[in-house]
Amino acid sequence: MDTLLVLLHTEADGSLPKAAREALSAGAETASGLGIADWSVGIVGKGARDAAGTIASCGAKRFLAAEGSDLETPRYGSDAAAAETLAKASGASIILAPATSRWCRVLSGVAHRLAGRPDAHVTALKAEAGKLSVTRWYYRQRFEAVLSRAERPWIILLDPGCQAPWQGAPGTCSVEAVAVAVPGDAKRTTVTGVAAPPAAEQTIRPDAKLLFVAGAGWTKKQPDGQTHAPEAEALILSFITKTQASLGGSKSIVDMSGEGQTTFKFMTHMNQVGQTGATPRHPKGLSTCCHGEEPHVVGWRFVNERRAVNLDPACGWAQGKADVLYVADAFAVMARVNELLKG
Repeated sequence: MDTLLVLLHTEADGSLPKAAREALSAGAETASGLGIADWSVGIVGKGARDAAGTIASCGAKRFLAAEGSDLETPRYGSDAAAAETLAKASGASIILAPATSRWCRVLSGVAHRLAGRPDAHVTALKAEAGKLSVTRWYYRQRFEAVLSRAERPWIILLDPGCQAPWQGAPGTCSVEAVAVAVPGDAKRTTVTGVAAPPAAEQTIRPDAKLLFVAGAGWTKKQPDGQTHAPEAEALILSFITKTQASLGGSKSIVDMSGEGQTTFKFMTHMNQVGQTGATPRHPKGLSTCCHGEEPHVVGWRFVNERRAVNLDPACGWAQGKADVLYVADAFAVMARVNELLKG
């Protein structure tokens, strides 16, 4: 019979991220579906023991914690050693973890160390008749596959935003401290600090309720025969700042900077949404000056409510790809919206 370990890590402040609670929720459901009563939670990082108390009522029977100065910051060598140690200490045949940047970087290597098999970008798990299957997407979210594995241990990375986060009261639990032997060569990498833009300048916000996407139409000639990129830039930045929405861009607009054309200073390939870009999972999305071509719309597959602003009533968004299409001038719409947001 399978055994289960939900492998988590803390943030720099010792708290568990939302993605960890999503994986925990999926783990609890999976354990119930497979009839696993004695499943475990393993936590790595600063304040791991305290973090276990915040999820004490999740239903796990064992709580394992690996903490110490070597595990407080992400680093491949120490994180891989910690994950391997917790996996062996739990004896789990199925290891479920959130697909954070920290775990995505190391868990394939850990699977090799354990002679197991990894699967990433999993969006759903289903336990039926004592058998576990997972769902994931291939070819830039165009094909959905359901698969299972006989090899063990099986390491599964669950994509954030695919599961409701676990909600429960904190409590007390018995936490087993697990010592991790960090190899000397892992310590050759030293974390000296984190360089990040101020929160006000951040435009990619995975947890934002709204995804705002700008297309190349913002930089094209307007009815007066002139381009108004500076005005467009000011309107978009004002809206993003006031609403704390996440900013996306079509492939056309993010490619323009590489072609020497006028574009927005804040728009990079990191903002690209589509077949060759990101596939975000925001509750709502608003597309502006995008035509709704299929490669771009692929990136909107997991956005629950899609709306678009475009002057062309026959654009791709009007062909059943948007829930609502506003046939209007985006400059005028955003100017009016920003005025309303002042109040």
